[in-house]
Amino acid sequence: MRVLVVTAVAAERDAVCAAAGTCEEAVLPGGYALRRASARQVALDVLAAGVGPAAAAAGAATALTAAALAGRPYDLVVSAGIGGGFAPGAPLGSVVVADAIVAADLGAETPDGFVPVTELGFGTVAHRPDPELVRAVAAAAGAARGTVVTVSTVTGSGARSAELAERHPGVLAEAMEGFGVAEAAAAQGVPVLEIRTVSNAVGPRDRAAWRIKDALTALTDAFRTLPGALAAGARRADRPGPAPEPAPSPRRTP
Repeated sequence: MRVLVVTAVAAERDAVCAAAGTCEEAVLPGGYALRRASARQVALDVLAAGVGPAAAAAGAATALTAAALAGRPYDLVVSAGIGGGFAPGAPLGSVVVADAIVAADLGAETPDGFVPVTELGFGTVAHRPDPELVRAVAAAAGAARGTVVTVSTVTGSGARSAELAERHPGVLAEAMEGFGVAEAAAAQGVPVLEIRTVSNAVGPRDRAAWRIKDALTALTDAFRTLPGALAAGARRADRPGPAPEPAPSPRRTP
């Protein structure tokens, strides 16, 4: 199984590579540096594509296209890194696997409040990863499952945090790249996941309270469990299911 992992910055990329052991470097079109870790069960390619949804989408699309043209397409794309957690569901140092990857601020402000782009008749604002895959990966990593919102501006106030929580029931984490990665994956028909570890609480900006090192360590630990979870999921998918029941005979009216 070949997996592309897209992070924002090098520290996140290195935390993922630390879970895989030695990573070799390859250069993609556009000068992107890709770190490759080959394993018997899962081969990880890890790319630090830059901060924000646009950079994430561009980097992911480049890597996906290069792999497809080389005849070695990816089986899965994972947006990964640290992010903010919404209390009480995602405390500092915890792991979140997204069951919905949502663009939090893609839309329009109106006199009646925010309107998502879908209600304006354009595109989408949410990608929903395969539920069984989410459950398997979350269980292996000891992670919570819930919505991860993608923002272009990190939340820095209680009012904004409350607004996001009200608009997106079940939201657990905030980050800046997931939706961009998901858009690139969807364009090429590749499944997507988002895995976040919590470095700070979403709300008033307090850098002194952030735990970036702990979140990066948690990211490494989460990715140590990923190959086993994916391999187990693949084995389950290969097992024959029960024979389908015969279709009922059509009823005749007297």
